[in-house]
Amino acid sequence: MSDLPTRFFRFLNRTSLVVQIIVGLVAGCVVALLFPAAAQSLSLLGDLFVQALKSVAPVLVFALVTASLANHQRGQPTHVRPILLLYALGTLSAAVVAVVASFLFPTGLELVSDTADITPPSGVAAVLKTLLFNVVDNPVRALIDGNYIGILAWAIGLGFAFRHAGEGTRQLTADLSAGVSLIVKVVIRFAPLGVFGLVTGTLAQSGFTVLLGYLQLLLVLVGSMLFLALVINPLIVYWQIRRNPYPLVFTCLRESGITAFFTRSSAANIPVNMQLCQRLGLHKETYSVSIPLGATINMGGAAITITVLTLAAVHTLGIQVDVPTAILLSLLAAVCACGASGVAGGSLLLIPLACSLFGISNDLAMQVVAVGFIIGVVQDSVETALNSSTDVLFTAASCIAHGDTVEVEDQQSV
Repeated sequence: MSDLPTRFFRFLNRTSLVVQIIVGLVAGCVVALLFPAAAQSLSLLGDLFVQALKSVAPVLVFALVTASLANHQRGQPTHVRPILLLYALGTLSAAVVAVVASFLFPTGLELVSDTADITPPSGVAAVLKTLLFNVVDNPVRALIDGNYIGILAWAIGLGFAFRHAGEGTRQLTADLSAGVSLIVKVVIRFAPLGVFGLVTGTLAQSGFTVLLGYLQLLLVLVGSMLFLALVINPLIVYWQIRRNPYPLVFTCLRESGITAFFTRSSAANIPVNMQLCQRLGLHKETYSVSIPLGATINMGGAAITITVLTLAAVHTLGIQVDVPTAILLSLLAAVCACGASGVAGGSLLLIPLACSLFGISNDLAMQVVAVGFIIGVVQDSVETALNSSTDVLFTAASCIAHGDTVEVEDQQSV
């Protein structure tokens, strides 16, 4: 009996987080169905999880962006720039697809906080005014209040300033970023308990019909990602290589996407992508830079997640959104997605940034993040598969278009 806790923790380490979240989701449904009274008390686990996310998310964004800019390596090869353009175009296209899907299939969420104090923006001018004031906010207050626009502004400014600092200072920013990322990983390890508490509390209060809303939300998310992978990305590739793009698209989805679906980490899939680039006959000088960079900034799936969940919250709160504001959201989601954390569910932590455009409080935005974790078992896996496979896809398309390839036997299969 004395080694029972040790065996339990070993079992947790051997079991993937996806499986644990599924178990927490199913267990929450069972408890809410059989013991509705106890489910109300168990919702405390979900509240603690949301509060932990709310606390660490602003620091995470600040540390990641500052360290990324401060430690940027100058003198990168110029032939990587066309690939960066494809990354930007693909991410922006993903956000636009998500906006269109959200308008065609509006989805509501179950948000329990009082929404009477929310003042909807009157239009894009009001949004831009709020944006400008948030940019110049006090950095300490921005961190405390969860003002992600102000956090980004200060992180970018300090990141560029630290590029002229000493090596020790730049290393300190990198260590700070790694330390905060570790804390985030620890918090997300408690996601199964958090999802368990969120599901029990939500179902005990709203009933099982709330799952239908989550199902529609999941269908909109996954449908948008599939449309991007099978329609928009092939069009972008065709624009580059001027021939049938689908053999290359399906090769990348098969060789890279499937692995990334199960690892749920673009960073962990970098070796797989680099090996695939070698088999495709791409020059190492190109893909050795573009693949690691793409794992950080090529986040079409994250842009879809941020946009769809934000517009779901907007629809739930009855906020009217015009086309210019939706386009602004697309641009913001595309930029924010480039800063998505490499940990599972990292894109969800950037939703409050997009929500702040519409006057949605940080408390309500973090409830949307919590909903994202409930559906994240499928959403995050599909998102990572899309992000990681697109890294290889756009790298190969640009190399083929510019003749930056070598002949190999395996390339003929593509």
